Amino acid sequence: QVQLVESGGGSVQAGGSLRLSCEASGYTYRGYCMGWFRQAPGKEREGVAVRYISSDVMGVIYYADSVKGRFTISQDNSKNTLHLQMNSLKLEDTAMYYCAAVRGNCYSGSLNPTAMAYWGKGTLVTISS
Repeated sequence: QVQLVESGGGSVQAGGSLRLSCEASGYTYRGYCMGWFRQAPGKEREGVAVRYISSDVMGVIYYADSVKGRFTISQDNSKNTLHLQMNSLKLEDTAMYYCAAVRGNCYSGSLNPTAMAYWGKGTLVTISS
């Protein structure tokens, strides 16, 4: 049974940083497209970043335009964990952040939430001025 457990959310001021983590269990971990999605109050869920999880650290990566240059998605194969380093945070980054996964490679369409098969319960990120 696939399980994805997020952690690392919290409240920070604009301009600050946070690092989210997603611990995966119940499946092979490698060979999956994993990513981060977010949903702000009153808005639809949107893709933030996705990464193909392989045996090396050079898996294909896609970022939403709104986070390019500020967020970095990475993998820790030794711990079956996906990270999202978020820097230069803005008020509009406030949202519930979800980890998701689907078997197979990532492509640009993987940023669409409907492309994902498995979901965590989310971790809340609140940015204040």
